[in-house]
This record gives sequence, structure tokens and C-alpha cells, in this order.
Amino acid sequence: MKKINKTALITGINGMDGSHLADFLLTKGYTIYGVERRSSSKNRINTQHLEGKITFLQGDLTDQNSLLRCLKESKPNEVYNLAAQSFVGESWNTPEHTSEVTGLGVLRMLEAIREFDPSIKFYQASSSEMFGRMVENPAKETTPFYPRSPYGVAKLYGHWITKNYRESYNMFACSGILFNHESERRGIEFVTRKITDGVAKIKLGLKDHILLGNLDAKRDWGYGPDYVKAMWLMLQQDIPEDFVIATGNTYSINEFLDITFNHVGITDWHKYIKQDPRFMRPAEVDVLRGDYTKAKQQLNWEPETPFKQWVGQMVDNDIEILKKTI
Repeated sequence: MKKINKTALITGINGMDGSHLADFLLTKGYTIYGVERRSSSKNRINTQHLEGKITFLQGDLTDQNSLLRCLKESKPNEVYNLAAQSFVGESWNTPEHTSEVTGLGVLRMLEAIREFDPSIKFYQASSSEMFGRMVENPAKETTPFYPRSPYGVAKLYGHWITKNYRESYNMFACSGILFNHESERRGIEFVTRKITDGVAKIKLGLKDHILLGNLDAKRDWGYGPDYVKAMWLMLQQDIPEDFVIATGNTYSINEFLDITFNHVGITDWHKYIKQDPRFMRPAEVDVLRGDYTKAKQQLNWEPETPFKQWVGQMVDNDIEILKKTI
């Protein structure tokens, strides 16, 4: 495989997407700089294996000068802005912080790029949560937005300011509207990992129930490593455009539970589930489903890993993690 002599700067390097993207870009021969907050530098669970392979820089989306320093130090060809306050449920508790990081943080990075080197290609991690109460199912790039959380609203600002800088300053800036995607590296506070971790603990006799919110919500779920490839493909195009990245299939939380419990041989799983009002959203998003036709046609991208396969991998991974602690 021909190696690519490029440099990438990734914000949110210690997150699920950031670490998977770094893994992918390393296979392409990239030099990689990862931006982490000072407080998160001790939280390298997902990136411990990358120490010595990439360079970690300290920066914060609430501090434009720190972003400018990161650009000057890394001199990147591409910037992938994956950092955010990314937990939707938390955004109702911290709406101002969510707006500062997830929304205005995008503006600060774009301004830093415009000041340092406007030829740098920029990828913004937009979200299916911008569609919220879907006015078209499945949603595509032209579907009107209707966010239903402070997180979704903040992401929408980031999405539109990226488009605005593209059109105002002729910057190569694009957004990937990624629908839900998961992996073994997902944070424990997210419902998918909460379930796989809970199922693993129940299987090993370490727990007797899982507390959840709405079990009827349906999501279009894909596998994280498949989705980071789409991010890269967007920045390899001649013209910057926005793309929906999804599978086109939906599963409810109930169906996710059925698959995870069956994976460990438990068929009568309802007795292990308790619903807790604390995990109900003030404004629920009942269903999210995407149409990735444009990505298939223009990027030659398609989801590769089957749903049941990666869900099973998440459960198996959590069982292995827990066995090491017993």
C-alpha cells in the first residue's frame, strides 16, 4: 500500500472516534497529532496503544489561542474536529458548557485555521441528533433539521458555521452527519456500552439488573471503525461537501437488549431490566434513520461490519475486561 505523506490534527483524540481515526490514518502513513485537554491527558484508555506512535498536544475548544498553538506546532494538512461534550443526556444539565464546546468550539477552530493557514482541510463531526424529530425518514443531506436537545442545537451551530466558512472564505470545510456508531471503546455512560457492560456483569454474576430509560427509542447504529474511514474519504475529495453516514437500518433499545443477552445465552432477560425516570429525556427523539446514498455514490463508502457482529464483539470485550478484575 502506498503511504500518504500527510499530517493530521485530531481533536478529541482520546474518544472513541478519535482513537479509531488515528488507528486508520496510521495505516495510511500519516503523521498524527492528537489534541487533548490537560484534564483528559490521564484518561488514555483508548489511546494507550498509540503512545509513541502519535504526538499528543494540549488544547481546548474553549481557548482559541491553544488551538492556534496546536496548529503552529503540528502544521497539518487536515484537521478532524471530533472533540465535543458528546453525551446528549448531559446536555440538559450543562447546556451552556455544551454550547461553548460543541457549538462555539467549532467556530474557534475554524477561525484558528483561517488565521494560520486557510488551505488546511477541515472535517467537522456533525450528528444525526440535528435531525431530532425527523421530518423525513430516512434523513438525507437535504432533510430539514429539528434538534431536540441542547446537544443537537449546539451541533447544528457547528454544522452551519462550517458551511458558512466554506462559502465565505472558500475553505475546504465539510461536515459528516454521522448517525449513531459504537465500538468496544465507547464510553460507559452511553446506552450501548452501558448495556454491553451490564450484560457482561450479569453473565459473570456481578450484577442483577441494568437501569435504563426509554426502551422503545430506535436508532440507526453502525460500527465506529467503519465510520472513521468515511471521515477520511470526505477530505480526499476535490470539492468539500457534507455527507450523511449511516446504515439505513434501525433497531430499538429492546432489540439491542435482545441481541446482547442472547449473545451470552440469556433468553429471558426482561427481569434484569429496570426503567428509571432519571434516564428519560425531557424531549425524546423516537427514531433516527439515515440515507447514505450520496456517500455510496460519491465516496464509494458503505458500512462493512454487520450489526450483530459488532454488538457481540462489544459484549465479549466487556466480559474480558471484567475477568481481569475478578
